[in-house]
Amino acid sequence: MANITFIGLGNMGAPMAANLLKAGHEVTVFDLSESAVEALVAEGARTADSGKAAAEGAECVITMLPAGKHVEAVYLSDDGLLASLPAGTLVIDSSTIAPETSRNVAEQAAVRGLAFIDAPVSGGVGGAKAGTLTFICGGEADTFEKARPILEGMGKNIFHAGPHGAGQVAKICNNMLLAILMAGTSEALALGASNGLDPAVLSEIMKQSSGGNWALNVYNPWPGVMEGVPASRDYQGGFLVNLMAKDLGLAFDNAVTNQASIPMGSLARNLFQLHAGQGHGELDFSSILRLYKPE
Repeated sequence: MANITFIGLGNMGAPMAANLLKAGHEVTVFDLSESAVEALVAEGARTADSGKAAAEGAECVITMLPAGKHVEAVYLSDDGLLASLPAGTLVIDSSTIAPETSRNVAEQAAVRGLAFIDAPVSGGVGGAKAGTLTFICGGEADTFEKARPILEGMGKNIFHAGPHGAGQVAKICNNMLLAILMAGTSEALALGASNGLDPAVLSEIMKQSSGGNWALNVYNPWPGVMEGVPASRDYQGGFLVNLMAKDLGLAFDNAVTNQASIPMGSLARNLFQLHAGQGHGELDFSSILRLYKPE
């Protein structure tokens, strides 16, 4: 078992850290939210007054942060972790950020003899709680294998996508597709409802037909159709609209850099930005249904 520091205890990070504790690891946590820290301490975690202090003596540091600027602040600032971690420390960043940012952190880590991988996740809050996340990793093959036993305490599917930054590229491609599917599923359900169809019946029909997809099958956006999903608890919890809009922005920026065409991804970005701008940014992303079914 490893001595692990986990920084970033949001909707995803907190259950991920909890699963590391259940797997028998020694876990020290840090977050600006005192309540999030206290909840993990109650489960057996240790804590410290700062991220730097929390990382002292750690064999592995894992971060799950909202955006690239937070990752850069934690690792690359004058008081950042890369300057204080001893050579050989395994560093895993599970944030979803620009590939260029991950590559920059990886380069700086390598200079200091640190083993770094970018390892963004898929599977949502449900997967984080159940320990069934998919990890999409970028980095050296030997570092990936070193990280695998730790990642297996939090996830079910562990992929090595390629070199540094590859995990981030694969993740933003996945989330772009997810946003397109959720918007399309919401649109189809709203059209059926406007014609008098029961959304639950229509959902079952489409699930067994060619329109079946992840958003429809396991994360239905229509309130009351599926138990245990954000749509049935007023879109609370889950993956926030603001975060989906951020990820779609990453996909757009990457497409511009690589001269790639993403017409549907660009439309999804506009829809989620519109939805966020209407005051729904802190709701789960399946609340995009409200664009088609105003309440």
